[in-house]
Amino acid sequence: MRGVETLDELRARAEACTRCPLHRGRTRVVFGEGPPDAKVMFVGEGPGYQEDRQGRPFVGDAGKILTQLIEAAGMRREEVYIANVVKCRPPGNRAPEPGEAEACAGYLDGQLHHVNPRIVVALGRIAARRLLGREIAVGKEHGRLYPLGPRRLLVTYHPAACLYGKGVRPLLEEDFRSLGRMVKEVL
Repeated sequence: MRGVETLDELRARAEACTRCPLHRGRTRVVFGEGPPDAKVMFVGEGPGYQEDRQGRPFVGDAGKILTQLIEAAGMRREEVYIANVVKCRPPGNRAPEPGEAEACAGYLDGQLHHVNPRIVVALGRIAARRLLGREIAVGKEHGRLYPLGPRRLLVTYHPAACLYGKGVRPLLEEDFRSLGRMVKEVL
């Protein structure tokens, strides 16, 4: 979003947004949270039921898993920034459609600009696709680092994958151990 001077102003624009149909079903906009100068930023796909009710990202079951993983990587949730590709809940918790992600692109780009993290973690295929600008197979590319402008981008599974597939948790844990090592090296 051009001309946005602060993160608070960007949040206000997102809260008034009607650029895609998702705004019709939202209870609250889930803009993102964390310190505005966080060195690590996590990007998920979109808010779920609990997030829509509370207006906060990753507060449901997947959020509990994410918090555990962040702590296992040697960080606290309060010191990282957490956002999503889309700021309103897709119906039935489905994945955001490309047009919806595009409608919210300026908000996520603005968050990246203002927070200016050193490391960005793409949680799942939707976030990785949006940040890398191409299709991605998380099963083949998780744990890999990519340049993202002046930042490093780590691709991993979405924490919700642990709720549906038992074999995913060890892979996520290994990716977060790598993240912990990277944080110590880079920051």
